[in-house]
Amino acid sequence: MSITHFQYFLLFVVTFAFVGFLTPVMRRIAIDKKIYDVPTAAHKTHKEPVPYLGGLAIIIGVVAVSYATAFYRSFDGHTLLLQTSVLAPALVLGLIGLWDDMSNLSPAPRFAIQTLAGIFTAWILIAENTVGNPTGHKWLDAIITIIWVVGICNSINFFDNLDGGAAGTVAVTSSALFVLGFSGHQYLIAALSAVTAGATIGFLLWNKSPARIYMGDAGALFLGVLIATLTIRLKPDAETQWTSLATPVLLLAVPILDTSVAVISRLKRGISPFQGGHDHLSHRLIRAGLSRRMAAITLWSLSAYFAASSIAITMTSKNVEQVIVGFASVVWVVLFIKFFQTADA
Repeated sequence: MSITHFQYFLLFVVTFAFVGFLTPVMRRIAIDKKIYDVPTAAHKTHKEPVPYLGGLAIIIGVVAVSYATAFYRSFDGHTLLLQTSVLAPALVLGLIGLWDDMSNLSPAPRFAIQTLAGIFTAWILIAENTVGNPTGHKWLDAIITIIWVVGICNSINFFDNLDGGAAGTVAVTSSALFVLGFSGHQYLIAALSAVTAGATIGFLLWNKSPARIYMGDAGALFLGVLIATLTIRLKPDAETQWTSLATPVLLLAVPILDTSVAVISRLKRGISPFQGGHDHLSHRLIRAGLSRRMAAITLWSLSAYFAASSIAITMTSKNVEQVIVGFASVVWVVLFIKFFQTADA
């Protein structure tokens, strides 16, 4: 399966336009059905109820455009199976998230279904031999895949706490994934990344500060599983194993940083990691004096730096790529220390 430059561009534009058009429709439906994120919990930062269902627009956009492309391009059975193996777990988690948006599920069933999604993804990856960074031990690959999918799924969900923060960051990550997939001739990853970038940027038109709609758990869980699966499928064009393994981590360095700071901060204070709070990166940036809009732009910029580092790895020599990863690791640690030292609310 090969796709032309124009077709990739078309995938992005069509998804961008479709989701950009569909999001306000979902907003009207959410208002009519009174599906709101009401700021009743202590960890909420918005003042007025904000409609949900933005995530449903993202889900419909990504799934519809992906399968319409498969039909138009007459994908063979194997390619269609690979596409479905990426989208199906994300779709299931997205629907669970939608249920949670409307009826407030407890963390236990969500975690159980996330684990099942991770197990399914690991089984498909190993069965199809499509693990991007195989260790040589199938059981170890399976464990890493399950932990990665569950971890990133929760990380993106936790990270969705600021107008435009999660959508913009996933847009940056998926754009970098497109570049890596395209340059490495991994066409399915590149195509799905282009669609994901288009969907998140189309949604961002309505989600940027001040947000007129939220993606909710439906969008966050869907994007979390989708981006986790794409990154672990990616086979980076790196000279060494450890720089290759570092690539997916760099692509998602900022959501991982956010989760690390928040979870360790809560454990230090004797609070459940699953309890909401004002201890995320966005909250700390706002307490430091940034506006909500500038906090989002700061998070996007940090994501862009780490994403650019992941791309630079594939364009340099062995020694240089190790320097890039080493420097990015130092930056991440410094950011962790600085954010962690910021007082909790």
